[in-house]
Amino acid sequence: MARTFAEKALARAAGLADARVGQIVDARPDCVLSHDNTAPIWKTFKQLGVDKVRYPERLRITLDHAVPAPTTQHAQNHAEVRRFVAEQGVRHFWEAGRGICHQVLSEEAAVLPGQTIVGSDSHTTHYGWLGAFGAGIGRSEVAALWATGELWMRVPETLRITLTGHLRPGATAKDFCLKMIGDLGQDGGLYASIEFGGPGVAGLSLESRMVLPNMMAEFGAKNAYLPPDAAVFDYLRARLLARDARWRAEGGPGIAGVDALCTTLEEIALYPDPDAAVLAEHVYDLRAIEPMVARPHRVDNVQPVSAVKGTPIQQAFLGTCTNGRLEDFEAALAVLRGRRVARGTRLLVIPASSEVLAEAMRRGWINDFIDAGAVIGVPGCGPCMGNHMGVPAIGEATISTANRNFRGRMGTRDSDIYLASPAVVAASAIAGAIADPADV
Repeated sequence: MARTFAEKALARAAGLADARVGQIVDARPDCVLSHDNTAPIWKTFKQLGVDKVRYPERLRITLDHAVPAPTTQHAQNHAEVRRFVAEQGVRHFWEAGRGICHQVLSEEAAVLPGQTIVGSDSHTTHYGWLGAFGAGIGRSEVAALWATGELWMRVPETLRITLTGHLRPGATAKDFCLKMIGDLGQDGGLYASIEFGGPGVAGLSLESRMVLPNMMAEFGAKNAYLPPDAAVFDYLRARLLARDARWRAEGGPGIAGVDALCTTLEEIALYPDPDAAVLAEHVYDLRAIEPMVARPHRVDNVQPVSAVKGTPIQQAFLGTCTNGRLEDFEAALAVLRGRRVARGTRLLVIPASSEVLAEAMRRGWINDFIDAGAVIGVPGCGPCMGNHMGVPAIGEATISTANRNFRGRMGTRDSDIYLASPAVVAASAIAGAIADPADV
């Protein structure tokens, strides 16, 4: 019988020969993600009466949501996370400054095709770009997974999104996501598995592919998936070998069986059957996509940039797990170079990882941003979730490359958040109002 990706992935995670939509399976995820919230999860874990994590090798932990620690309370939280990591022998741990969890785990090849990763972060859907099943779960569920290694999961229905054509100059994967969510509604994919396919996927860069499953968290999705191809496999092989060499250089054991693992990536990948039953299929021609903006206070309140240009903004933010990569910086700088941020407007630039920051520095891009009047932040989530490094004032408007714009998301309830692509954010910073990059 034909099966969707979700059916195949959760059958594998549960050790079953088959699984069907609606079935409750006892999944054993390959990876369990947490970040700064590891400390409160640990408190819940202790209440279970268990001392040791059952499978510490499955844990993936970062410090990224409030880095550097903005308050004593945050610093204490980080100290508790470090203590947990040391006591439990967690090797997959990345310190403050390494970057945002989803970017870091991708760079470290800490998640592989066909694997199941669940995490206490709603954007765990991100790992679908690798052909993995990624789903966000609650903190108490993570604590239970630490104790048992198992979790009940319902096999979701599938929505198939077929992409054709190529994005035209000035349009991005972010614009497509905003267009799709605007068309179908922010609850249009509620608890669904979103399968992207079609010839349009192969035409997207790897960094653009990352945007699609990341944004599906705003569509209500349980997980999202893109079919891994040679470009993905080559990326992962290079990353696995680099991590293995680094671990050995640090005096520890490398990745067990890394050479064999590199040769079997294609074999462990999972692909949906084309005739598998799905809830619905939507076809998008990427050639028709134009720059889009999501207006306050819903991600599906979407209009073309031409309909909202001229709206005053006081802050522009380039970064986050959605659009804080080199490709995004390049697009922004194509607009910014030789220009200055408008008086009375702030431009914040926060790389998604230390690797992105280092490469941007090597290319001279950080100096370019500074010359344009931007403020550079430490790799991490920054103001995206309202902790620090760019919280807006009451009554201010921010245009951001982030994924969420609900009221209070950036820490101030009485402020507005507009979502857009890196080029639109850069153009708006120059104009002091929402602007079309083509006009700039």
